Amino acid sequence: MGYPKDRRYTKEHEWMDVKGDLATIGITDHAQHELGDVVFVELPKPGAKVETGKSFGTVESVKAVSEIYAPANGEVIEVNSELQNKPETINSDPHGAAWLIKVRLTNAARISDLMDAAAYEAYIAEKGKETSA
Repeated sequence: MGYPKDRRYTKEHEWMDVKGDLATIGITDHAQHELGDVVFVELPKPGAKVETGKSFGTVESVKAVSEIYAPANGEVIEVNSELQNKPETINSDPHGAAWLIKVRLTNAARISDLMDAAAYEAYIAEKGKETSA
């Protein structure tokens, strides 16, 4: 799968789509593939603060429970409540309908520290080589 070029990516496999001071955050196709079938998602409530590099929720699959890390600082303004009833959407549409939270950013300048799509694809290709070596 190609990664949307309008997003920024983290080494922990989250994506962020930024429009002004608002960011939509989700996990990447690579992350959902590694997790396997997603069965539960735990997300913060609107009004919660998220901090760069800190966990803001979990994704549970048949294989494991994985933390989700914030790619930037901000306040949660919306949560994708659809995922409570249909967590498997993360497997079928990780870069679209399965967004996790929307955040009002408090430090948009840090976004340039994140990878673009080409850098993220190179990163996961390199990690794949390390794993198979």
